[in-house]
Amino acid sequence: MSMLVEENAAKHRYEILVDDALAGFTAYLPRAEVLVFTHTEVDPAFQNRGVGSALMRGALDQVRDQGQRVVPQCPFMHAYIERHSEYADLVTSLT
Repeated sequence: MSMLVEENAAKHRYEILVDDALAGFTAYLPRAEVLVFTHTEVDPAFQNRGVGSALMRGALDQVRDQGQRVVPQCPFMHAYIERHSEYADLVTSLT
């Protein structure tokens, strides 16, 4: 099973492809250098297979590489960051 996370800037979301099929996404609202993540969805056919975690890891790694920060309003992303403290430095608030 191959997984690829890529940004779909036109739709303001990061998408995860599993064997070339769209398996899920995490949506954001861009605010300057901050991305406000609002919603994450994984197709039921791909749930409980690590797809959601791979999506979070891929999206957060790309955010870090681009020098941006996140506001994790999405409960799934918020919980993921709480469990993976290596991403805590990316969290900020809107001022």
